[in-house]
Amino acid sequence: MSGEATVPNAVKFAFGGTAGMGATLVVQPLDLVKNRMQLSGTTGKKEYRSSMHALSSIIKNEGFFAIYNGLSAGLLRQATYTTTRLGTYSFLMEKFTEKDKPLSFAMKAGLGMAAGGIGSFVGTPAELALIRMTGDGRLPPEQRRNYTGVVNALTRITKEEGVLTLWRGCTPTVIRAMVVNAAQLATYSQAKQALLASGKVQDGIFCHFLASMISGLATTIASMPVDIAKTRIQSMKVIDGKPEYKNAFDVWGKVIKNEGVFALWKGFTPYYMRLGPHTVLTFIILEQMNAAYYKYVLKQEVTSAL
Repeated sequence: MSGEATVPNAVKFAFGGTAGMGATLVVQPLDLVKNRMQLSGTTGKKEYRSSMHALSSIIKNEGFFAIYNGLSAGLLRQATYTTTRLGTYSFLMEKFTEKDKPLSFAMKAGLGMAAGGIGSFVGTPAELALIRMTGDGRLPPEQRRNYTGVVNALTRITKEEGVLTLWRGCTPTVIRAMVVNAAQLATYSQAKQALLASGKVQDGIFCHFLASMISGLATTIASMPVDIAKTRIQSMKVIDGKPEYKNAFDVWGKVIKNEGVFALWKGFTPYYMRLGPHTVLTFIILEQMNAAYYKYVLKQEVTSAL
């Protein structure tokens, strides 16, 4: 790598956040449906029969644009979490990769977990605001928080519940992110490498699409149980000083007892429909920005971002 100009770290971080924010503009409604499905059942009754029932109910009862509730928080999450995790992952990949010697799957997974853990800690406040804003419409009017936007949400949470509440659910958030990134980033790189090695697919958008869909499926299966724990902890209210859930294990125990073991994967369809396209769009946008930077700024042969 010596003697070759590379993409500056600041640009890598910016590319990561921009790619994630661009993808969020498309898939935000799926994120909202996923969160609603995961919160369904907390009141003792099943609110939605399916993802389509959830979507139609939201539009019917709250209006069409309600499917974009929490968009400002979703964008801030990408600006913090995705910027940090993809920027960190790209930086670590460059540092640990030797010329003409690709990293092992285990190393990619390890770097992905490290990047995810760091990024999720930075992004937890935005994640908390997103969960609350997307879930607010399912509550009775008198119980709604009625945040007007992500800034209002973060300000009120700090004022009404204390600054440390911004990191409520940080542990399952970090664990989820480590699982997601170990699966997503490592399987994306591995799938892309395998597709190119087969000789049947050329490096380009179609290759990135296939690798992203494979990555998204593996990530969905692995991370959903941790994700539902995160969602319920961040959405819960503390009544008379007593929280609804003590920790992730308490969430899992109550979900399995009251809703069945497969409820841990509740919202699988919108989760994958959201994660799959989001993964596809994020990596495609990231790859294209990286390629453009190499071509037009560095005047060099295109090098993959991941």
